Amino acid sequence: MKRVIAIADRAALVSLKLLVALNVLFFLSFLIVALLAGRAHAETPACGGTDMLSALRKDNPAVYSKIEAEAAATPNGKGLLWKLEKPGEKPSFLFGTMHMTDPRVTTLPPAAQKAFDAADTVVIETTEVLDQQKMMAALLKEPDLMMFTDSTTLSSLLSPDDAAAMNKALDARGIPPATVAKMKPWLQSAMVALPACELARKAGGAPVLDVKLAEDAKASGKSVEGLETVADQLHAMASLPLAFHMKGLVDALKLGDKVNDVNETMIVLYQSGETGMFWPLFRVVLPGDEDDPAGYAAFEETMITSRNKVMADHAGPLLARGNAFMAVGAMHLPGPQGLVEDLRKAGYTVTAVD
Repeated sequence: MKRVIAIADRAALVSLKLLVALNVLFFLSFLIVALLAGRAHAETPACGGTDMLSALRKDNPAVYSKIEAEAAATPNGKGLLWKLEKPGEKPSFLFGTMHMTDPRVTTLPPAAQKAFDAADTVVIETTEVLDQQKMMAALLKEPDLMMFTDSTTLSSLLSPDDAAAMNKALDARGIPPATVAKMKPWLQSAMVALPACELARKAGGAPVLDVKLAEDAKASGKSVEGLETVADQLHAMASLPLAFHMKGLVDALKLGDKVNDVNETMIVLYQSGETGMFWPLFRVVLPGDEDDPAGYAAFEETMITSRNKVMADHAGPLLARGNAFMAVGAMHLPGPQGLVEDLRKAGYTVTAVD
């Protein structure tokens, strides 16, 4: 526990950022499933995991209080549903999602369901994931964004112990290591950071919340719009240094079965709308012996802050139509440079609902 307390006082860890990349990049889980089509286990393993927050509250109330205080100081850190109002426009709503298939996630809270049902337009991060064949055809025009196109293999960049740990993690998910040997490290990070049960559900066709919303919207005759392209997201992830991605992969491997606890904890926090508590909690419980402030800052700017601004800009014309329901990853909402604040800067009155 002393080591946990020491970690709590450090800057945010790079391993944290890559571990939650599946909840920062909407398209990433779809890309993995498309690349691994037919390779994962046909059966769906049982999901496990323990809520780490409850354990921490019981075992170390002082550290829990520190996390709680940091979360309370995070602007817009409570709430998933936000009402957007601007003079001359019909009100719209912003809703934070998790890119997961878990039924606890894919069932909307009553207030969000009411706003969704009444909306004329539903906006998600990118509509390209709704046609995976088209998405893959576009991405394969730039294979070096996803794969090593020279003689490099990922295992050649890892120590023997780390390579063995990676192979073990892939085997547990029914993925033959040889079939993914040429993939870039951030794709491998996402594979080992995704619980086996979640990967199996996705591979079996279960929709994540965002896709379910888009499909339900289409079925009811609503307009469905996107804020970004998959290629833009992929270029952003690939622009970060290789060393940064390798560290993230190694740190993700250190988690082992604890990835199930991380997943369960994120779902529990999501259900309670505590979006401001994600980072403070995981900074305490995730591994990482050395900080990388430069790498952290680059990730924060490239994958979150810059994309928040792009989303806010692209949302403008769609929100101007009025009566829209905009659903994006919940991690984009909180913070001084989060999407809630960016929309306020764009002239909207943004108010938490429930």
